Amino acid sequence: MTPSRPPVERVCVCVPTYNEVGNVEMIVGRIRASVPAADVLVLDDNSPDGTGQVADRLAARDAQVHVLHRPGKEGLGPAYLAGFRWALERGYDAVVEIDADGSHRPEQLPALLAAAADADVVIGSRWVPGGSVHNWPLDRRVLSVGANTYARLALGIPVRDATAGYRVYRAAALGSMDTDAVASQGYCFQVDLTLRALDRGLRVVEVPVAFIEREVGTSKMDRSIVREAAVRVGVWGVQRRARQLRERLGRAGRSTGWHHLEENT
Repeated sequence: MTPSRPPVERVCVCVPTYNEVGNVEMIVGRIRASVPAADVLVLDDNSPDGTGQVADRLAARDAQVHVLHRPGKEGLGPAYLAGFRWALERGYDAVVEIDADGSHRPEQLPALLAAAADADVVIGSRWVPGGSVHNWPLDRRVLSVGANTYARLALGIPVRDATAGYRVYRAAALGSMDTDAVASQGYCFQVDLTLRALDRGLRVVEVPVAFIEREVGTSKMDRSIVREAAVRVGVWGVQRRARQLRERLGRAGRSTGWHHLEENT
């Protein structure tokens, strides 16, 4: 029987920003319109283009908008971890990850939150039936599909879009995942948290979403992010397979020892 989960009432939507001055007001407005009961936390990494100042003006006008100013650009993972800590300290029931550039449609967030009624982690997935990607060149599609296939095979996990950055985490799930030990910087941060959730027996579900390539600003994807993901996932895969092998050998050894004991009694 699936354990009952408390209702998700207080929601914090985390929006990491770096040089998103052309997007931050748009995305905050769309989030507030789509989930009016939720609070929004803008996590700004000291953007030189003034994103943080725009976010401050939004917060001054709306008590449900908050801004966490960080000292500098440290990557997606550390920004989200700071947001998770902020939200957990304030007693939210669930925390949402969403990009600032509009590629994750806030209008689909109610569907993700509805799925959290029976899940610990909800992933807005591009690569399950019903999911889609729009305005991406072929090389980006190949990179994303390849990265997710690599993660699925290397780690032996069932998730189709482990790199997806549109997510809902129940607070209790985050509390059980030892997020303070997460060292991932870029998009492999998402794979890291997916793996931690699965290894702890948490229920992870994927909800199809439409991913829309940004129209304003520039993507933060670069070769260092891809390289980090490839190396880390490979290492995790080797460690995971080695652990599974040790567990199987241990079980086999215990079983053999038990049979010997029976034969000698």
